[in-house]
Amino acid sequence: MITDQILHVLAQHWLAILATATLAWLVRNRYHNGLNKYPGPFWASLTNWWRFIDVYNQRPERTHIALHKKHGGVVRLGPNVLSFSDPDALKTIYGLNKGFVKSDFYVVQQSVVKGHSLASLFSTTDNDFHMQFRRCVNAAFAMSALVQYEPFVDNTTRLFLKQTERLYIDNPQKCDFTRWLQFYAFDVIGEITYSKRHGFIERNTDVEGVVAYLTKLFLYVAPIGQIPLLDRLFLKNPVYLKLAQWGLIDATFPVARFARARMAERLTDTDSSEKNLLPTTAGKAPKSPDLLSKFLAAHEARPDVMSDTLVQTMAVSMAFAGSETTAISLSSVFYYLLKTPAALATLRAEIDAAARDGLFSDYETGLVTWHEAQGLPYLDAVVKEAFRLHPAPGLPMERVVPAGGLEIAGRFVPGGTIVGCSAWVYHRNEDVFGEDVEVFRPERWLVGEGAGVPGEEGRRGQEEKRVKAMNGMMLQFGMGSRTCIGKNISLLEIYKLVPSMLRRFEIEFDDPSQEWKIVNAWFVKQYNFDTRFKLREIVKPREGVAAAAAEH
Repeated sequence: MITDQILHVLAQHWLAILATATLAWLVRNRYHNGLNKYPGPFWASLTNWWRFIDVYNQRPERTHIALHKKHGGVVRLGPNVLSFSDPDALKTIYGLNKGFVKSDFYVVQQSVVKGHSLASLFSTTDNDFHMQFRRCVNAAFAMSALVQYEPFVDNTTRLFLKQTERLYIDNPQKCDFTRWLQFYAFDVIGEITYSKRHGFIERNTDVEGVVAYLTKLFLYVAPIGQIPLLDRLFLKNPVYLKLAQWGLIDATFPVARFARARMAERLTDTDSSEKNLLPTTAGKAPKSPDLLSKFLAAHEARPDVMSDTLVQTMAVSMAFAGSETTAISLSSVFYYLLKTPAALATLRAEIDAAARDGLFSDYETGLVTWHEAQGLPYLDAVVKEAFRLHPAPGLPMERVVPAGGLEIAGRFVPGGTIVGCSAWVYHRNEDVFGEDVEVFRPERWLVGEGAGVPGEEGRRGQEEKRVKAMNGMMLQFGMGSRTCIGKNISLLEIYKLVPSMLRRFEIEFDDPSQEWKIVNAWFVKQYNFDTRFKLREIVKPREGVAAAAAEH
């Protein structure tokens, strides 16, 4: 029979057939959609395993920077993946109404609750769903809402200052500063979301192992996201998820379980059946509306869009991403200040001068308000320079080119191609930021005092253009309609904590010769950033200024 003959041939020549099929697959990948015309590593053009291994090695940003330095504005990172560094590519890839959607890299990052994936604002690949979802909660994250959240941040910041003094002043124990700052960020987001801290700062411990779990999760997400199909074999295995839906096993991510527990604590009157975490009767609202109150209000206003599940998804998302990126950014600010004593001295002088001029309202704890921080231009330059030199996201932010293809930075790219831009590459563009892109120099963000020249643009106008161009290249919070919705909350934390800490403490490296260790697992986290603290006398306002303030 023919079937027997085919099986006989396969049995005899299976190795040759497998080798031929593999070769054909590799050749197909190499010339896929004509992408072979773009430069990049040869192995990257054959298989995504090249970038899986690169990301698994935990420093892919160095690879991407080096490749763009060698090859220019576009580099092929996979059989169907292009990385861009051309400034013109940003508006096309991340601009509004361009038709690009997020790649399946983001699906890998979806939390699992009771066997179901939760598509969040960050991880959904459906632009229509994202638009409807974001409309429901956008007002809760607007800059105008910051004033409502500042009391929550103040509560946690005062405790953080107090605990830093209690734990690390006159104590031989060094401080793991990145970890300590992540505890701060976790507790801030707890206050803002549920009107209740998680307890990281009080206990000085990783509550329920959530920080350790997130670290492991991102170490999984980053490489697996290069070949998303692998996620269907591991954390989102259909059989495993189905067993979880039937209640035979618990596949709920620990971070999701943690967030749901915090919701249950905040909403004391809930359905005991655990099917629904939303209150069964109207509960007592906090004095100052927290994020959960606003999510619930959105649920009442638009139940067709803001379902019970999406309220829970938002709560999980706040715990999921609200701490990691802010802690990374805060660590960067303090690390580069300690590494650059001249910048630290300049910032401290600005803060002390503001204190002597009576510009701060708190001269007891050293707490700085958001409004007061906006009057510190060098602080703003320091924060932006830290964002530039060490942005939290460490991989290209992937998008899929819409069907039919589009021209990106003068190059036609076929539909279905995955394209992306890396903040680490863009933030080191020498044409925009200057030749010293590897140097921490906050002064690059300050507009000069040059007066305008009649009939000409003048130096100040040129400086403003230069700074505007730099701001237009910053990707630490993403870009376009998918910009991080929690951006303003993160900025609130950073701009308040940095000057508050510097008013209260002298901060030093435990070992000035030790460099920190960086691990790029999608978010670029720092390790070996150990510090010591000395209590600093808070600078008081000048006598005449103090008297005037008292009369006022």
